Amino acid sequence: MAAAVHLELVFSRPETTQAVTRGAARLLLDMGYAPLMEVCLPNGRRADVMAMGPRGDIVICEVKSGLDDYRVDRKWGEYGPFCDAFYFAVAPEFPVDVLPDEPGLIVADGFGGAVVREAPVEVLSPARRKALTIAFGRLGAMRSMRL
Repeated sequence: MAAAVHLELVFSRPETTQAVTRGAARLLLDMGYAPLMEVCLPNGRRADVMAMGPRGDIVICEVKSGLDDYRVDRKWGEYGPFCDAFYFAVAPEFPVDVLPDEPGLIVADGFGGAVVREAPVEVLSPARRKALTIAFGRLGAMRSMRL
């Protein structure tokens, strides 16, 4: 009789970050958004995932690789002025009860994700949307030209 084998996959923080980022980006693609990773914002912060929808709406996802990452990094409050909707993106094993209720919540792994809580929408001003849209398009075009 064969013995049962139990495998437990344990990922390091960089591997978890990469998997959650990839899964959140794939989810956003499935939702009709065009995502870019690691986008510098006008205030000097860097969004883990920024995505533009078919109507020009902008979503930012802040990836949290674990509880320690969430507890030491409080800059996520500075992303709101640069998006219509803000989400945390976390791995399935993340203790989501520690996250605030206001932002949206995506649970993701390396293959995809799911929206667990919709983000409240706060519409950007037309001038800011235009500036962000131009910057987003230029960044995407510049990245596509990297050899």
